[in-house]
Amino acid sequence: MSGSSGLPTVVGMIETHDLTKRYGDRTAVDRLTFTVRPGRVTGFLGPNGAGKSTTMRLVLGLDAPTAGTVTVVGRRYAELPAPLRMVGALLDAKGVHGGRTAHQHLTGLAASNRIPRRRVTEVLDLTGLTEVAGRRVKGFSLGMSQRLGIAAALLGDPEVLILDEPVNGLDTEGVRWIRTLLKSLAGQGRTVFLSSHLMSEMELTADHLIVIGKGRLLADTSVRDFIEADSRAHVLVRSPEPERLRDLMAAMGATVGLDARGGWRVDGLDAATIGELARVHGLAVHELTPVHSSLEEVYTALSHDSTEYRTPQEAVR
Repeated sequence: MSGSSGLPTVVGMIETHDLTKRYGDRTAVDRLTFTVRPGRVTGFLGPNGAGKSTTMRLVLGLDAPTAGTVTVVGRRYAELPAPLRMVGALLDAKGVHGGRTAHQHLTGLAASNRIPRRRVTEVLDLTGLTEVAGRRVKGFSLGMSQRLGIAAALLGDPEVLILDEPVNGLDTEGVRWIRTLLKSLAGQGRTVFLSSHLMSEMELTADHLIVIGKGRLLADTSVRDFIEADSRAHVLVRSPEPERLRDLMAAMGATVGLDARGGWRVDGLDAATIGELARVHGLAVHELTPVHSSLEEVYTALSHDSTEYRTPQEAVR
């Protein structure tokens, strides 16, 4: 397969097998085995300290594993003959020489991997940086730095993309742009692997999830299956006589609480039962909506015991 720049590319996967990394007596990554496949956006989730960044560094050969293996396109990253043409990565948006302009930074990267200079113009335009290409990077905002990092990751028109928190610092328009871009790249058959703490955005962007906690694999499944397998369904109820309806539902064993959107959040009764209950007692109902848990709710419940850093308030939830 070759991309729009005409560069030769190779369809490939990211594969780890019993990947382990220890720092002294602390195990940051613990026997991780998973595969990131082409043609879909794979989200990489885990609490702070879970080992996500360490895992990405291991994939890119920036750290050496204590045990196990990790390959990209069937090889260790260090063995790739032209890394930027096969793997594009963004780990630290500010990891750029501040005295260089965006154009100089990308031109240097292109020369290091024999990438045509025209590709620099293409990625500057793609990431919306054409007008600031001649400005020194030290004056860039975090959002602009993120766009430059994404431009560098895309420079070699690679088949594999590894992005650590790519939406950090982007405004609403920028977040929507990166979401559309990543989906488009996955749709072309590329392998897209990204981490993010924004669960709402991950739910909109990712097709598949790899979830880790304390360095260990917690889940490797599609977003839909992840939510459905661990979701707690509830019903959102609104009525002009809320207290009376609440008492009736509670009397039937339901757990009733205020919903952030207004109305009652009801667990333990389905919508049909609540509707019939209201009818029998002559109560009007303005809304009766079955609701499944969000990715954030399911993820928080799953990862709670694997969270290394927690405030006192979070610890007693």
